Amino acid sequence: MEFKKLEGRPLKGKELERLKDFLDRNDLDYDQGIEYSVCLLDEDDRILAAGSAEQNVLKCIAVDKSARGLGLSGSIISCLTQYEFENGRSHILMYTKPKNREMFEDLGFYTVLMTEDVLFMENRKNGFDEFVNRLVSESPTEALTPGMVIGSIVANCNPFTYGHRYLIEQALNCCDYVHVLVLADNRSSFGAEERFSMVREGTGDLPRAIVHQASDFVISAATFPTYFMKEKVHAERANCRLDLELFGRRIAPALGITTRFVGTEPVCAVTGHYNEEMKKILPLYGISVKEIERKGSEGEAISASVVRKWYEKEDFERIKGLVPQTTLEYLINRKKGRRPMG
Repeated sequence: MEFKKLEGRPLKGKELERLKDFLDRNDLDYDQGIEYSVCLLDEDDRILAAGSAEQNVLKCIAVDKSARGLGLSGSIISCLTQYEFENGRSHILMYTKPKNREMFEDLGFYTVLMTEDVLFMENRKNGFDEFVNRLVSESPTEALTPGMVIGSIVANCNPFTYGHRYLIEQALNCCDYVHVLVLADNRSSFGAEERFSMVREGTGDLPRAIVHQASDFVISAATFPTYFMKEKVHAERANCRLDLELFGRRIAPALGITTRFVGTEPVCAVTGHYNEEMKKILPLYGISVKEIERKGSEGEAISASVVRKWYEKEDFERIKGLVPQTTLEYLINRKKGRRPMG
């Protein structure tokens, strides 16, 4: 049976509204960050199946009840996978409902972690194990010695500020080594490679700080996928739990991490909620959570968002007291079109 194909990068106007209506009938929401969608239509132009992608994450995949059993899920996955490969993305992720596990496993996806509410999958059989092995390989031998006190910080560093460095310094006062996982999400103002470079250069004089690029398996609290849950508060809580359980069950044990450090969060409600969930969940895996009062400047907490504001205005005098010299030089050279770091 032949089906028409409707594609959009992303869909717009009436076609987008049709897709949103279709998803709503299948208990899904349309995610605002979607960059590509594909729909399969019948001869009357009625949507029978659809799926979308945002960066390397597949989402909003649904098949109309009347068309189930026709192999349309496989067709949608094939289209989305081709789109990802055409854009140079070979590692593909998916967050979905646990009841979909068997279906997506049959389509070539592997379970990374499943909780009561969320199923996290990837298209590589050993992708997560390879990620953890990389973290271990990047760690000094001494940091893997039993009896060492090992801490961890997970941060976006968009860009790297004195606030981030202060948190790392405070953690090092309590630990032999601290793993700093810099989020790999590319939806930030500064790309993953840029942020990783800024943190690495900005901590070059702190040999006990082990800086890692966190890969796709550690996600930002601000970008949790919630499209498959109608109750958004519950959805955010469920995704927090997924991320924290993945850290507690599989990342921390491999690195010997027993403490995770976070800065106080007076501004962002989403991050503040994530920190509260962290205090509830990580102790269940033997990991304590220490919240450090954020470093201030002129009576206010140092914020990467403030740095970004002054950066857009090219006011480097105001930035000077908020970021390490290495970050300041990077920002100045970036504005001038030069790339000073690797």
